[in-house]
Amino acid sequence: MKIFAVYSSKGGVGKTATAVNLSYCAARQGHRVLLCDIDAQGAASYYFRVKAAKSFSGKKLLGGGFDKYIRASDYENLDLLPAHFSFRNLDLALAKLEASTRRRALKNLFDSLSDHYDVLVMDCPPNITLLSENIILAADSVVTPVIPTTLSLVALKQLLKIFRKVGAEEKRINAFFSMVEPRKLMHKDVVEKFQHYPIFRDTQIPFQAEIEKMGIYRQPVGAVSPTSVAAQRYQELWQELWDRSELI
Repeated sequence: MKIFAVYSSKGGVGKTATAVNLSYCAARQGHRVLLCDIDAQGAASYYFRVKAAKSFSGKKLLGGGFDKYIRASDYENLDLLPAHFSFRNLDLALAKLEASTRRRALKNLFDSLSDHYDVLVMDCPPNITLLSENIILAADSVVTPVIPTTLSLVALKQLLKIFRKVGAEEKRINAFFSMVEPRKLMHKDVVEKFQHYPIFRDTQIPFQAEIEKMGIYRQPVGAVSPTSVAAQRYQELWQELWDRSELI
């Protein structure tokens, strides 16, 4: 099972749209996919019209008793572990674990799913916390959307610092430019300056109305507008990430 964590310490960069659409693309290829919404805001769960059971909680997630809370989506091969509001306290719960295991709690939990799924995608909250360290150590690939702006680049630098802090291999970082507007001079300049860096993938996701409308249709872009540029770019991004994951 390959684990892809869609993470950035900056909000508003397109993490949830990325997680939802990558999950959809992977499932369309025939992979057995589980999308784990570990952001307490539950945006990915909202897009798939799935609510967590009231009896679910962050405590039950970390305790390992979460299998029965996994829900099927409307799409073949794609299941969802919905977010719960209590996930806002996951850092406090992780801090109470034994020091020797708390950084790898998520990895240990997800290992139990390897016989059931080919791909696990995490939609992650925009934090720099113990949970962030867990996410990085659990993932085979950390997928980080970067808007071509200064603050988004600062978030990327923060991610690199976390990787060094926990001793993770930087080759597992897969950055890509998100919400790109080529007509904006700053976007054009930033892309030209950083696109050649090894941590950046070739595919760029444009700023398009189809992506914004996901909140209205509550479906992946590929399900609503399969021939759109946005849908094609997400498919290209998924293929690039999958091919690279096979080499690591």
